[in-house]
Amino acid sequence: MTKRSTTTANRRTQIISAAIEVFAEIGYYRATTAKVAERAAISQPYIFRFFSTKEDLLREALEVSWIRIVDSFRTVVETAVPEHLEQELVKAYTNIMESHRNETLLQMQAQTIQEAPIMEVMQNGFREVHQMVYEAFQNAGIEKPKERTLLFLARGMLCNISMALVMPELMATDE
Repeated sequence: MTKRSTTTANRRTQIISAAIEVFAEIGYYRATTAKVAERAAISQPYIFRFFSTKEDLLREALEVSWIRIVDSFRTVVETAVPEHLEQELVKAYTNIMESHRNETLLQMQAQTIQEAPIMEVMQNGFREVHQMVYEAFQNAGIEKPKERTLLFLARGMLCNISMALVMPELMATDE
């Protein structure tokens, strides 16, 4: 990779990171590419060298967040012993929520955006995670893998709400 292409890739990543922060903080509809550019310490027109529209930038930011989850879950699925699979998946997701809070908030907001391209990214992300978890539970011999997958994903959504509302008591268990 040449220095120019490395710089271009780094700049693209920097713009996406800034967009994730801005979108998560003030919402997609209130955010502007000018605010993203300010956060990335670049000029607004420079954003459009990489992304045609603000929607394209949001789509890419969401893709980055889904890739992080999928890659993390894939690592767990490939390495965890069946008896600890679900526990390790929960731990992996908790780590993502803690280290990439804005990505979680961005995904939560994106669930309410009705534009087809955004819905498609969200549907594809959820579909891939759902399928991966279901197959992993099934392969691990977990009883009622469909139901357990549903409960796992529901718990993840409750984790998101708990984090966003700063209500850790929602996640308290008797254990």
